[in-house]
Amino acid sequence: MEEAVSEYLSHLRIERGSSPRTVEAYTRDLRDYVSFLASRNALAPDDVDHALIGAYEADLIERGYAPASVKRRVSVIKGFHRFCLREGFSRANPADALPLPKVPDRLPDVLSIAQVTRLLDELDGTTPRDLRDRAMLEVLYGCGLRVSELTGLNGDKVRLDEGSLLVTGKGEKQRIAPIAGTAARALARYLEEGRPALARPGSPGAVFLNARGGRLSRQSVHAVVARAGRVLGISNLHPHTLRHSFGTHLLEGGANLRVIQEILGHADISTTQIYTHVDRTHLQTEYLAAHPLARR
Repeated sequence: MEEAVSEYLSHLRIERGSSPRTVEAYTRDLRDYVSFLASRNALAPDDVDHALIGAYEADLIERGYAPASVKRRVSVIKGFHRFCLREGFSRANPADALPLPKVPDRLPDVLSIAQVTRLLDELDGTTPRDLRDRAMLEVLYGCGLRVSELTGLNGDKVRLDEGSLLVTGKGEKQRIAPIAGTAARALARYLEEGRPALARPGSPGAVFLNARGGRLSRQSVHAVVARAGRVLGISNLHPHTLRHSFGTHLLEGGANLRVIQEILGHADISTTQIYTHVDRTHLQTEYLAAHPLARR
């Protein structure tokens, strides 16, 4: 089993050109799967049958994995067993007829424009860390970046004179993210006044640095955003909420769905279409508030 997994990961990395982050996620998923199989004495791909994969899926659910996470893992397993059959590690594909679990549509959490304004206005400190945190939240909301895109952003990719950031997204794909207004001003101030105070000899080219001059981690970004949310009484505020709010507010402002897809870096328009559902909720709220007979 270990040889098959190793060969599959090499196939992803070399032949399919998957990003290091993707290969790392597949490695983690397959290790968990192989560990489960070993507990059931399935030590080779040919020891696995449809029922055993179903038992693993049930085990994931019992361990509290979200439907989307279960679906992703099943997808990884299906790809692995296709590879095993094709490369001669097994004589059959036990996952061939296995359906992907259905994931219920879940509307993303979204802040109102007033909430976003209050959130950013609260970040009015002048220390290097304060300037960094303000710029960070401004960019998350003002550009709709993912956390990994924010922490991976380097100084040579910031083009404030052109009003853009060159962002590296999922699958190492690059895109242009527009930046303007308060986000551009906050980032410019941080780069001029805050970052130089945080930088140390040998600091990386990262835009956002920690107190030791190293690249800011994803965990630190989550902590900063959560702390800012608590000030406003918003529990468990997540960086992705700012990205969702960005997409929703663009749609409410009249932006074309394809444009939003491009800015957010969605590979599939269906991912972007969830914002139309959020916008319908907004329309319903506005209707109930404005129509004279709607609440009678």
